[in-house]
Amino acid sequence: MKKIGIAFAVLLGLFTLAYIAFDRLGGNNPILVEIVDKTPPTLAGKTFKGIPQDKELGETFQYFETLLSLNPGKKIHTIYFQEPAGKLDTMEVFVGLDLPFAPVGMESKSFSESRYILATIKASKWVMPGPEKVKAKIEDFAKENNLTLTGLFIDKIISDKEVVVVAPIK
Repeated sequence: MKKIGIAFAVLLGLFTLAYIAFDRLGGNNPILVEIVDKTPPTLAGKTFKGIPQDKELGETFQYFETLLSLNPGKKIHTIYFQEPAGKLDTMEVFVGLDLPFAPVGMESKSFSESRYILATIKASKWVMPGPEKVKAKIEDFAKENNLTLTGLFIDKIISDKEVVVVAPIK
């Protein structure tokens, strides 16, 4: 009986430590959602279509990481048109920067909507909520406020610990 009590105490201690670590990494931070009365930023970038393990996808992100150093204050944005369900499923993603014009070899994505929902997530990448949870939070907010979304969700990577999602409103 004494061994069971010790094992229970050890397990309780481990769960407590895990919860404290989860909390300190931002796992309990709420997803902050608000309406912004502004046109979503114009983006310049490239669309990738293929599987997640494709070397070209990594090269695309590296290319835009390099462009960041040439454009201080700009951030990488992604728009997933088709998310992969597994490692070998096809995905389609636009990767770009918030630039007012598209340099040669890039496509431009501009938006006509005058408002958008902005969701801010601040947490370590290890405990950050998944895209489906963020999307559901945005859709619930839109429904509560009688707003219709365009269906696009633009991820803006601020840092390793902060991501914002822009969802244009029709």
